[in-house]
Amino acid sequence: MIKDSSIVDDPEEGSALEPATGGSAAETPLDGMMAEERRTQILQIIRSAGRVRVNGLATRFNTSAVTIRSDLNELHQRGLVLRSHGGAVLPETILRESPVHERLKTHSDEKRRIGAMAATLIDNGETIILDSGTTTLEIARQIKKKPGLQVITNGVNIAAELLDARDVQVFIVGGTVRGESASISGHFAEQMFEQFSADKLFLSGAGCDLDFGVSGANLEETMVNRAMIRIAREIILVADSSKFSKRSMSRIALFSQIDTVISNTSLDEEVQEKLRAIGCNLILV
Repeated sequence: MIKDSSIVDDPEEGSALEPATGGSAAETPLDGMMAEERRTQILQIIRSAGRVRVNGLATRFNTSAVTIRSDLNELHQRGLVLRSHGGAVLPETILRESPVHERLKTHSDEKRRIGAMAATLIDNGETIILDSGTTTLEIARQIKKKPGLQVITNGVNIAAELLDARDVQVFIVGGTVRGESASISGHFAEQMFEQFSADKLFLSGAGCDLDFGVSGANLEETMVNRAMIRIAREIILVADSSKFSKRSMSRIALFSQIDTVISNTSLDEEVQEKLRAIGCNLILV
């Protein structure tokens, strides 16, 4: 934890941790999106500098100190920052986005088992969505010989893996390429997904907190994930046990929206019980 008296620069601020409201009751969907984009930028600043001050952020975003305090309180409630009198700091427990080449090396055995199990749930001739995760990459490696399969993806890694799959038709959406995640995001990608319909979505996500939901580290990418959810008849989460009880920046889906969870056998028993109580079909491999 970072401690520095210099972050206390707002003498008019009251309690160090005020209740997070997540915006006013009259907030429109557009206002909500603007607030979420501002919070994403604030988090990026904190990750770069280690700490921020309310007054400095209010000046930078040309908004009120009250609004900035609300943003910081919301980020604190999500577990992404540590709220402090006068500002916020970056706690050591924040789940940050790792480059895709690093994630490929972590929990690789678990991901292979999860990917193999997920592939058994796919029937010949189905239309499926694979997001750009490294666990979904393992699914792509397992389905190359399934006849008549149609795969929709925002993953450059997924499309590249399926280049030699003669029996699989691949649709990759357009937009902005993110090198960190080998993914495509942005409004074009969202709009393209709205033109499709899919039998199953295989979703990975960066964090899986049972209260907050499945979350991602990049707002634009999570918006694409939400577009996937809207067009899929069945939502299947593929996530190894290391992702659970962790939160990332932006919510993709609540667990009440998830039909099936595939994870590894070391998943905490309390988490298993809660998932089943929510109504998720839990498969452990």
